[in-house]
Formats: sequence, C-alpha cells, structure tokens
Amino acid sequence: MPERWNDSSPIYQQLADRLAVQLLDGEPPEGQALPSVRMLASHYLINPLTVGRALQALVEQDLVEARRGLGMYVKTGARARLRRSAREQFLREEWPALRAKLRRLGLEPQDLNWEMQ
Repeated sequence: MPERWNDSSPIYQQLADRLAVQLLDGEPPEGQALPSVRMLASHYLINPLTVGRALQALVEQDLVEARRGLGMYVKTGARARLRRSAREQFLREEWPALRAKLRRLGLEPQDLNWEMQ
C-alpha cells in the first residue's frame, strides 16, 4: 500500500516527521546508517530531491549527520533529543485537551486501566 501524504504540510516535512518517529523508536539505532536517498525515494514513491530535503531537515535538527561518501548516520543522543522534544510538545499541545476530556467524562487515573511497558 503506497504511503499517503496530506496537504497540511510539505511532503518533505511529512517524511522528516515519519523518519523522526522511526528514530524515536530506535530504528535505525544511533550510530547506524539510514537507508539511502534512492531506497527511501523508492519506498515512499517520491522524488529523491524531496527525500534529500527531508534528510536535510533532520540534519538541521541535529538528529543525523552526513558522512561524505558513506551516507546519513543517526547521531548519538538523537533519540533522547527527540523524546524530550516530543514530551514537551505533548504536554504543551495535547495534554491540556486530554486532561479536560478526562475531567468531563469523570475519569480518574485508576479508571484508565493501562500498563507501563
């Protein structure tokens, strides 16, 4: 099934966001190479220039580095930086609405029945 892109932001940014989620999940691990531009372009069915822009966005976020003649590699500490940023964004943008909804529904923490992994 082909990847789906939306009109809310440029495709390169959507790809950068998807790759960042993969990095947050530890794929590929820190110090390891990302798939090549050609492989990513083929997988996502997009122009290699778009992939290059997405990778450049990750470089600018200090998550990956270009190694001349070798490709793009995940930088040490990338996952921790992503996790910190994602937590801050969640607490600032998503948590207030979620907390308000829980209150409206009368749900308490013990009602949520979730397990830490």
